[in-house]
Amino acid sequence: MNRETTTAPTPLCQLNAGAAGRVCGLTGDTHFCQRVREMGLGESACVTKISGTTTIICQVSGTRIALSHAAASHILVEKISPSSPVAG
Repeated sequence: MNRETTTAPTPLCQLNAGAAGRVCGLTGDTHFCQRVREMGLGESACVTKISGTTTIICQVSGTRIALSHAAASHILVEKISPSSPVAG
């Protein structure tokens, strides 16, 4: 994986559809952070926003996940450029 970080951290809900990012932080209570880590959205995970504004559809490790806008706003990502394909 040769992806480069191209921007400062931003909430997942603010990524454009089709954009990829690397999770760099989680905000919110302990239970929320633990749950999204269990779903594969922990720190350093690569995620692609598929679509959505109210309900966010994203893909992580080959699995599509639906998140509420509120949940996606607590997942901070650094936008990355897809310089090479990601296996998964």
